[in-house]
Amino acid sequence: MLVQFYSAFAPISFTVLGLWFIVVQTRHAEWARSQHHRRTASVVALQFGLPGLMSLLSLVAPTSHTMWRVSFTVASLVGAAALLALSFGPAGGPRLAGAGRWLSAALFAVVAVVALAPGLPADLGLQATALAVEATLLSLLVFVGLAVAWLLLFTGMPPVPPAPSSPAPSSPAAAQP
Repeated sequence: MLVQFYSAFAPISFTVLGLWFIVVQTRHAEWARSQHHRRTASVVALQFGLPGLMSLLSLVAPTSHTMWRVSFTVASLVGAAALLALSFGPAGGPRLAGAGRWLSAALFAVVAVVALAPGLPADLGLQATALAVEATLLSLLVFVGLAVAWLLLFTGMPPVPPAPSSPAPSSPAAAQP
């Protein structure tokens, strides 16, 4: 069952990532002048791309626990670190978008913990395998990415300051008495 989930989830994640690239391309001129928009667009790309990559890598050797554990750990630690790095800087945009970045960083961290300790779900009394828990966490990551993308699409842009006007050149005739 999980092979079927990851077989479907990987292309869905990459399709949503491709659609996100189209959105970013259409809004590039507008978003290029806003550090908040550039940062948040990068966060959303990570929220779509890394779960797709992890899903794809879990299919490389579906019977190898080592392969999915290593790929999920590395990808989720990279994702958490990147999201934390992108979260620092001048504040801007809706608070929910910032909360989405922090929630996604936490979800990536939990993915890493479960990959490092696959017996943890059973130790916590969950009736699910580690890969099933990871599937749920990756689904939540993509959902949070969709929510942050939606917020970003409707976040107002800071006003563009007017270009400084240069004084009109004075004519030589006006300078003479």
